[in-house]
Amino acid sequence: MDGDVWGLGDVLAEAEDASPVESVDVVARNLQKRFGATCVSFLFLDLIGEELVRLTTVDGAESGHGESRIGLRGSVYEKVLRSQRLHVEPDGDEDHRVISPVTNRGDCVGVLEMTLPSADEAVLRQVSEAAHALAYIIVTDRRFTDLYHCGRRTTPTSLAAEIQHQLLPSAACCEAAQFAVAGGLVPADDIGGDTYDYALDRDTLHVSITDAMGHDTESALLATLLLGALRGARRVGCDIAEQARRAHRALLHHDRGIATGQLLRIRLDDGSAQLVNAGHPRPLRLRDGVVEELPIFANLPFGVASPVDYRVQEVDLRPGDRLIMLTDGMQERTAAEVDLAALVRDSGDFHPRETVRALVTAVREACRGHLQDDATVLCLDWYGTHRTSRHTDAEEAEAFATRLGGVQRTLPRGLSATGGSSGAGRRPPS
Repeated sequence: MDGDVWGLGDVLAEAEDASPVESVDVVARNLQKRFGATCVSFLFLDLIGEELVRLTTVDGAESGHGESRIGLRGSVYEKVLRSQRLHVEPDGDEDHRVISPVTNRGDCVGVLEMTLPSADEAVLRQVSEAAHALAYIIVTDRRFTDLYHCGRRTTPTSLAAEIQHQLLPSAACCEAAQFAVAGGLVPADDIGGDTYDYALDRDTLHVSITDAMGHDTESALLATLLLGALRGARRVGCDIAEQARRAHRALLHHDRGIATGQLLRIRLDDGSAQLVNAGHPRPLRLRDGVVEELPIFANLPFGVASPVDYRVQEVDLRPGDRLIMLTDGMQERTAAEVDLAALVRDSGDFHPRETVRALVTAVREACRGHLQDDATVLCLDWYGTHRTSRHTDAEEAEAFATRLGGVQRTLPRGLSATGGSSGAGRRPPS
């Protein structure tokens, strides 16, 4: 490898010239050649966040990397994904094992793992940049192939689960200057119709969480109708009240059942927030270390005839606040053993995606992996309107290089340094 420029443009061009199912292999071979790596692997995070699937590997003569699936809990990969920090450790007498998070706007895609003959600051910075570029390549190419969908499935998927999964946003997490939002869903043994959604336009963040009554394909089809109505209304510019009305009318017109839901709309220029609650559990707010349930009015669920129109309520949202929106599956039956308020408080310094992970993991474990109803949670951090840009990957990579300083060729075991992706902790307002 020569100089400080590792040829990002060439890698992107090669990836674009390749088939969407081969682009990651092309990138892996390119990185192996450029860095003189013994092994280059990409590991993809599965649907429920419990395993990594080794999707592609470019090996030397003696790589020793034969696993196709790796349990995440307690592994070094878990530390990398949770901390979003690049990990370096000696691998043999001279080589170094380098693991970098592959993350796009806060959404964890997987990790890039390499065995390198050199791991000085210039090399590590370029590995971080390579992982960042790989995230964009995967996010782009997964639209054209089922390869990544198949790779993420480590358990059988029913028809209802297939429908439900396709209703969710393609990325479970999103970061912007003013906010970060992350969602998670633990499906019941017999799918319960939960969904969450978010969308960003030039001046507004739209967030929703819904729970279609019933189970299996009936609830999945009802959720499809509900979410289609909400998205359709949103995309033609309807305000939050009209979005709720159109969803309600869709369920009445097709007579498929009822659903609870919560719609949240936040203006990015002034931070004003509006909420509609259709028979849904109240959200929790974490402010200055205190968790409280928001005292909001609840209309009847979507699909229940009522002479009362949906009430649009103002939400007091301040920089540094965290909102937790959830479905009743997070509170019912065995899941009620989990002290959600305490867990929200104790995870207050976590990134939203890690708070979501902590909450859904606690509920799944309380139910011993067998839920009677879907359990869904959405975590929103509001940073404020004064922010005009988020901490970009390039900025963090540069800060990493500055902090790392004079790294020697032989690194202490377990050294971790910030990689080229979104930070792990909750970013306070600046």
